[in-house]
Amino acid sequence: MIQKVAAVVVPGVAPFELGIAYEVFGIDRSDTGGPVFDFTVCTPEPGLIPTKGGFGIQVDAGLAATEEADVVVAVAYDVISDTEHIDVPPAYLEALRRAHDRGAWVLSLCSGAFVLAAAGLLDGRRCTTHWMFADRLAALAPSAQVDPDVLYVQDGRVLTSAGTAAGIDAALHLVRSELGGEAARTIARRMIVPPQRDGGQAQFVVDPVPAEADTLAPLLAWVREHLDLPHTVPLLARRAMLSERTFARRFAAETGTTPAAWLVRQRVLRAQELLESTGAGVEEVARLVGFGSSAVLRHHFARVLATSPTAYRRRFADLAG
Repeated sequence: MIQKVAAVVVPGVAPFELGIAYEVFGIDRSDTGGPVFDFTVCTPEPGLIPTKGGFGIQVDAGLAATEEADVVVAVAYDVISDTEHIDVPPAYLEALRRAHDRGAWVLSLCSGAFVLAAAGLLDGRRCTTHWMFADRLAALAPSAQVDPDVLYVQDGRVLTSAGTAAGIDAALHLVRSELGGEAARTIARRMIVPPQRDGGQAQFVVDPVPAEADTLAPLLAWVREHLDLPHTVPLLARRAMLSERTFARRFAAETGTTPAAWLVRQRVLRAQELLESTGAGVEEVARLVGFGSSAVLRHHFARVLATSPTAYRRRFADLAG
């Protein structure tokens, strides 16, 4: 259970990513049933901290705020060009190591991954950062498995995210992992963002949808409302009034993934919601989301969430009584 969150900033901090940490962890949303965190912005050398945007922010808390934090956030900053040297105080690196050693979550937003690399926390781990920085991160942490094509990666209690808005997805993933889907959905509703995007979704697409093309959004919304039905590429392409080839290309352009992978993820997400908020049995949940049988549902839960539907329900169910 997470309660205390410390976001660490250094000179050149990116204001948007700092805002992400504050929006997810720093706002009291108890009036709408959301969680409340003890949130602190801290820095190795308290005072006026210059931002990447050219203005300063006053930060009074030092790194002592990280000592009892359940989550330590390495906020993005203006990374220097020399990948062999990360210019942050050694005390910052040590604070991250101590937090990790005692079992706290360590979350990096965009280029904050470079600080985790300098602290040795990415050695031997899967991780990500903004695709423009991926090669530099790989050079700094040669034993890390840097994936430039995903939104975020969780490896143990180390969570790294790609650029800008991907940090929202990573932070909400952390909330869901610790507090359950309803807590994440409550925060997301207030932020007016999707409650969960799959971490494996592509950071960007090479073949964007032409400006004049109709979006597939209405079709995707319809599929989400009818997950119990069979959905194949030929059937979906016909419904979209497109050739199968055009449909597959446009689907990848709009979602960053394949129809099959997207559909599995939507079914898993819906199954999570049903397990959390209803008393439906596992077999019934499997039928309602289109997996057909509990065996297939268990297979996808194990692959996507590394748990079983029953274990997930035990941890996250919010059934009355």
